[in-house]
Amino acid sequence: ISIATPNQLHRDQVIAALDAGKHVYCDKPLTVTGDDARAIAQAVAAHPNLVHGMAFHMRFIAATLRARQLVREGFLGRVYHFRGSYYHAGYTDPERPISWRLTKEAGGGALSDLGSHIIDMIAYLLGDYEAVRADMETFVTQRPVGKGSDVMAPVEVDDYVCLQARMKSGATGFVDASRFATGTHDGMSLEIYGETGALKFNMMDPNYLYAYDATEPEADLGGRRGWTQIECLQRYPKPSILPSPKLPIGWMRFHLHSVYDFLSAVVAGKPGTANLLDGIKTQMVDAAVRRSAESGQWENVEGV
Repeated sequence: ISIATPNQLHRDQVIAALDAGKHVYCDKPLTVTGDDARAIAQAVAAHPNLVHGMAFHMRFIAATLRARQLVREGFLGRVYHFRGSYYHAGYTDPERPISWRLTKEAGGGALSDLGSHIIDMIAYLLGDYEAVRADMETFVTQRPVGKGSDVMAPVEVDDYVCLQARMKSGATGFVDASRFATGTHDGMSLEIYGETGALKFNMMDPNYLYAYDATEPEADLGGRRGWTQIECLQRYPKPSILPSPKLPIGWMRFHLHSVYDFLSAVVAGKPGTANLLDGIKTQMVDAAVRRSAESGQWENVEGV
């Protein structure tokens, strides 16, 4: 069962699907609150033979798969710091009508809508979060209830979220998400700086991962030291061979490979690359961000 309903409906639908003995593929964010995530965790534990997946499609860009491979090979050495951003510009028009995505009930806002992706992306590459300190802003506080309407409704969620994060690995960095990034389209970007190397990626330049090998010696005229453009294109692991790995990649391929990964996991009867446990972890970071935005303090990311 594929669950792609508004966020506040996910918890009950995921649990019902699992209780009915169905494999589950859920859109992000997994749910709305940390308590919801804990309830889903109990359902997952009660059905260990069922396969589940999350639509964290950014994990399934050939370039981010290559980035993870390099990190796990130790290319970066000790990771010092990082930055991850996900920017859209879809809400910059104050006349855009209100929708469920702008309600507290749905846990909407930049944090849930966009932040869930980039929070998971950082975890996919660098491991679990330890603590966060966050700030959230709402730039347009009310919107028309319909196109051209004079009746206004309050915006109950954030337009922008920025958080400082400490990872359990010791790395530290910044993560932010905005739906008010004027002039931006689908702007997910990553920068990771380590002891022996560095990585950069921008989703608007999706065919390439950029890597810097600091172990290359300095030399007259520069030697071989410098940023390398790795042509990832559609070089997915076999048996995924269509289309050609040499062709430029597009946004739909990320989602297609996410679904492919889930269905392959169903066939194999084993966990896929992105599953409900990853959604649960992301939700617990979301909960810590919200606590920090209220307290103004560092908040630990709770486990489940």
